[in-house]
Amino acid sequence: MNVISGFDAFVSTFQFKVDRDIIDAANGNVKIIANYGVGYNNVDVEYASRCGIVVTNTPDPVIEPTAEHAFALMLAAARRIAECDRKMRIPGGLKWGLMENLGQSLYGKKLGIIGMGRVGQALARRALACGMKIYYYNRTRLAPVLEIQYQARRLELNELLRISDVISIHTPLTEETYHLINHNRLHQMKPTAILINTARGPVVNEAELVAALQEGVIASAGLDVYECEPNLTPGLLELDNVVLAPHNGTATVDARIEMCRFVSQNIIRYFAGVTDLTRVN
Repeated sequence: MNVISGFDAFVSTFQFKVDRDIIDAANGNVKIIANYGVGYNNVDVEYASRCGIVVTNTPDPVIEPTAEHAFALMLAAARRIAECDRKMRIPGGLKWGLMENLGQSLYGKKLGIIGMGRVGQALARRALACGMKIYYYNRTRLAPVLEIQYQARRLELNELLRISDVISIHTPLTEETYHLINHNRLHQMKPTAILINTARGPVVNEAELVAALQEGVIASAGLDVYECEPNLTPGLLELDNVVLAPHNGTATVDARIEMCRFVSQNIIRYFAGVTDLTRVN
């Protein structure tokens, strides 16, 4: 990684670990680490700060595609779309009939959003249009005008888990959110509940989720992120009641182009002395 020492700016992705060794290899020349993505837990931000390096991310371009993907996972899990698609491709793998292959409707159901930031709000907008009832858990309450806009009600986490038909996670990965969803919290959910995670894998204890899905503690899940990517917890691939996506919540042509623009603008603005950056430190 000695090559990094010849540059003033470094662009990283969430898949690339920017640790102390990488930062030290810059030999003090790198001034800005422009992370390609909204999440930045791949970067040792504290150490970068001590070395005088600015770290930025790309929050704006990922909002709508991530919310869109979360909603797609909700629909796929509720209506068993992926499961039925797989079985349709196997001769005799699917029974046809009036009472076969039944899923759940989202209309009129309660959506619990954990983390009501901009992605959570974008999901709420879609779910509201689908006739769902919106509840959320957040460290701080939304402004009253936003609660009215989304017809949303703030609940404590335990209550939200207890009453929600669908729970969608939209929190950053921090010490507080690591394994936020674990054995105890999975058992607080309804046996008909659907869990969606498009945030970060380690927010969910994946082994305990697999057990909950196997034992019918909850009905199903839709996952775009995993605890030890790209490796999956044993048992996950064998489950019919989980929809799996390869961490591609922002993977649209439009989003990728906009993210490139955003990263470039952060770098250009930094060296132009403009303070309007999406800094994380």
